[in-house]
Amino acid sequence: MTSTLDLAQDWATWHAEREDVLRAPHGWLSLTGLYWLDGEARPYPGLPGTWRAADGGVEITAAAADEVGVDGEPVDGTARVEPVDGKPGVLVTVDRRRVEVIRREEHLALRVRDPEARTRREFAGVPAFPVDAAWVVTGRFTPWDAPRRIDVDTVVDGLGFHPTAVGTVTFTVGGAEQELVALSGEGDELKLHFRDGTSGAETYGGGRILRTEVPAADGSVRIDFNRTLNLPCAFTASATCPLPPAGNTVTVPVAAGEKTPV
Repeated sequence: MTSTLDLAQDWATWHAEREDVLRAPHGWLSLTGLYWLDGEARPYPGLPGTWRAADGGVEITAAAADEVGVDGEPVDGTARVEPVDGKPGVLVTVDRRRVEVIRREEHLALRVRDPEARTRREFAGVPAFPVDAAWVVTGRFTPWDAPRRIDVDTVVDGLGFHPTAVGTVTFTVGGAEQELVALSGEGDELKLHFRDGTSGAETYGGGRILRTEVPAADGSVRIDFNRTLNLPCAFTASATCPLPPAGNTVTVPVAAGEKTPV
């Protein structure tokens, strides 16, 4: 059994690594703009050249002097990129910045990543609740017969998201039994995206997410709520985060994990 001291030390290492990822020059804290495209070729704030949606992709027109690059090659004329819905965007370089060209359903957009963004320069860490072993629980994973593509809303009005759900996880916290729809994670890990009694007060109103360990053969799964994370939309208005699946609300306050960023 992990001691309270070991739990706190392991969490501190994990949290420091998490903050290092956020501090990356072109990470989530570097976002400075989100621009939805249409079929008209036009410039966008601070970006050289023109950009437009065309036949499911994005056409970029720029001169060599504009320092726009696609796949390491400078654009001198018109270049085309084709992002995929639900996948990381295609990165286009613009001087020291990166423009992430994304597709969300049928919509195309530009997301500008600038290492000099104020949110990155002034980042002082992510506040979190004190680590508490009481928030490490054993749940039960019940897989569905087959994974299901589900529909959830996002923080962008009218924009949907379609993650893969694989079953349900039940557990007890605060003396109450809970059940959440589990999303597929990396490998055989599960992702739990939920709201709780702290959402919109001490924590981000759009919910938080955590990754469980790989469920055991008998379905038991260790859940450490101390490692509950904010989604990118808690840090920036230039992200398009999904909201939790319908009904994924823990009925008690989960005073564990990350709080609303300053």
